[in-house]
Amino acid sequence: MTQRTAHRTGKPAMRGLGAIAAIVVLVVMAAMAAAVVRLGSAEQNGFAQQLNASRASQAAQAGAEWGLYQALRGGWTTCAGTTQTLDLSTDLGMRVTVSCSSTLYNEGESASTPGTPQQRRLYTIDAVACNAATACPDASRAVTPNYVERRRQVHATDG
Repeated sequence: MTQRTAHRTGKPAMRGLGAIAAIVVLVVMAAMAAAVVRLGSAEQNGFAQQLNASRASQAAQAGAEWGLYQALRGGWTTCAGTTQTLDLSTDLGMRVTVSCSSTLYNEGESASTPGTPQQRRLYTIDAVACNAATACPDASRAVTPNYVERRRQVHATDG
């Protein structure tokens, strides 16, 4: 059995070092690729969550404006605990629960009949938008990672 020696040193030649180095390089590159994929996935989930939050905010604003219209011009004249759910799931993927309450109070004196108090009604419109399948807020889905909810509250008077 003969032993191979390096060309000029006279020492035994080392074999297999290139294969180990190639395996180490491949493992490091695979770890870097996995990190890039994980980072991209987290960024995509964050963007989707921001998009849903923006949609919920717009839906809550639309619900508040709709509730104001119903209170001031529509059929909710006294707003005695009125609640209605708007289904905006085809446009925004959201549902909005709009509730209204009102308080009657006296403000100053009536211009047409002096000595008589002038009555005003203060409306409070509360709009809660979420991406739930039923009404909002949905406490059972609030702990899930994809649930989004936004609330808008508006106060207005009739005069």
